[in-house]
Amino acid sequence: MSNKKLSQRIAVIGAGAVGSTIAYSLIIKGLVAEIILIDVNNDKEDGEVLDISDTLSFSETGTIKAGDYKDARDADIIIITAGAAQKPGESRLDLVTKNKAIVGAIFKEIGKIKSSTIIIMVSNPVDILTYLAQDISGLPHSQVFGTGTSLDTARLRSNVSKRFDIDSKQVDGFILGEHGDSEFVAWGTVSIGGNLAHEMLTGDEMKTIAEEVKNEVYEIIREKGATYYGIAMVVVDIIEGLIFDQNKILPVSHRLNDWNGVSGVCLGAPAVIGAGGIIKSWLIELHTEEKDKLQESFKKIKPYL
Repeated sequence: MSNKKLSQRIAVIGAGAVGSTIAYSLIIKGLVAEIILIDVNNDKEDGEVLDISDTLSFSETGTIKAGDYKDARDADIIIITAGAAQKPGESRLDLVTKNKAIVGAIFKEIGKIKSSTIIIMVSNPVDILTYLAQDISGLPHSQVFGTGTSLDTARLRSNVSKRFDIDSKQVDGFILGEHGDSEFVAWGTVSIGGNLAHEMLTGDEMKTIAEEVKNEVYEIIREKGATYYGIAMVVVDIIEGLIFDQNKILPVSHRLNDWNGVSGVCLGAPAVIGAGGIIKSWLIELHTEEKDKLQESFKKIKPYL
């Protein structure tokens, strides 16, 4: 795999807490030559650019600038974070109508996107909006995908690692399905330092972990109003896979084609991420109970497409 940086220009659409934190995280990592921050609120956009620009002398990133939607046309990667934020008491699906309209308007403003561009959907409900972006953009589905259950998976790794007092990087496995209330832990994939988690945890412990991970978003929103640090690092991890052609396996939201019996929707499932976007879906044979849970996510998302 190549160590050459393949993408040099990233457009971040949405200068709210998530978008600005992603832009800042990309600069801290020194991953790209140019970041364009785009928002309908020009004052917010300009303020974030000025603030983040103060970090450039400590980073390898060349520049960050304010832009408009048309500036995204020639970007190597477009990250979409714009939309109504989840409020206390709301599920991600409560945002469907508002955010579908916002995403549609964004693509209308951008116009024709260059054929090699990769689009990463972050806005919620991410599975539904990823499907919409695939249809509207006209780009190959492999170049348009969402963060999916990557953040949920990171929360799972953190939760499990704390129980065993080990580094979270020693925990492997996936949360799959909807990035939302029907998500589920694929316990057959979860290992702790090489040992299978379901052999080290009781059934009650696994149930508690799954509930804690699923409900963490509600706790964060209730206590501080929004989540943005974790999702920013999820996006950075995905972008590293793209620009360094790493072929890493991540549970992103992408169009499934007979993946454990599910087709025609975007859900969080493992995919190989490389320079061109999604290289392929990564098949994991789920247990019967897990397949049933995947079907639940399918049935929950499908009516909104």
